[in-house]
Amino acid sequence: MDETPSCICEDLKTFIVTSAPPVVYYIPDFITEEEESYLLQQVYKSPKTKWTQLSGRRLQNWGGLPHPKGMITEKIPEWLQTYCEKISHLGAFSGKTANHILVNEYKAGEGIMPHEDGPLYHPTVTTISLGSHTLLDFYSPINSSLQEGQPPQTEENRYLFSLLVKPRSLLILQEDMYTSLLHGIQGSEEDVLSEKVVNLAEAGGETGDTLSRGTRVSLTIRHVPKVIKNKLVLGRK
Repeated sequence: MDETPSCICEDLKTFIVTSAPPVVYYIPDFITEEEESYLLQQVYKSPKTKWTQLSGRRLQNWGGLPHPKGMITEKIPEWLQTYCEKISHLGAFSGKTANHILVNEYKAGEGIMPHEDGPLYHPTVTTISLGSHTLLDFYSPINSSLQEGQPPQTEENRYLFSLLVKPRSLLILQEDMYTSLLHGIQGSEEDVLSEKVVNLAEAGGETGDTLSRGTRVSLTIRHVPKVIKNKLVLGRK
């Protein structure tokens, strides 16, 4: 018999990162090495047409293309659906089941500019990491009411802190961490851990450690509330 989301949420609370703003859950070894190997095999067995090359990374989109009018749903393969359900059973999406996955591949030295995930998704982002660690950096948004004489807003002076994300871990971001801050990944080949990495205790790192990046594949699993199951609906007036 499946456990209820509310029951599992109590277990999830033991993985909260108390040194970060609300709310971060970090679960090390959420999957096994065997699962990691299997998932990487499935990612790279996917048709070449599933890959989209972007600046600094390439990705696969599964479940449909989120759209303000609604996402036209597409069938999610079983190898991904399993983890959509596993994470959803934690209560991460308030009782809803995840229905959208981005598979991102970052090679050493690649990253992504600070950004927010936006309103098309339930305000929770969950990420399983495969293959390599990374540092996920967080920034304050650009202040549109900047007063004359104040220093210019740069990426450097908007930087707040980082999270160390290791292979096989699950990271869950909610509340302020989702709605109030931007997140990004620096295009680095190695990371020196500092006191700005707020989850060193939970992730098993120490200040001063130097970690070399390899190729990292992330499964970003989310719930899109507004969906359209019939493609013809978009054409109706």
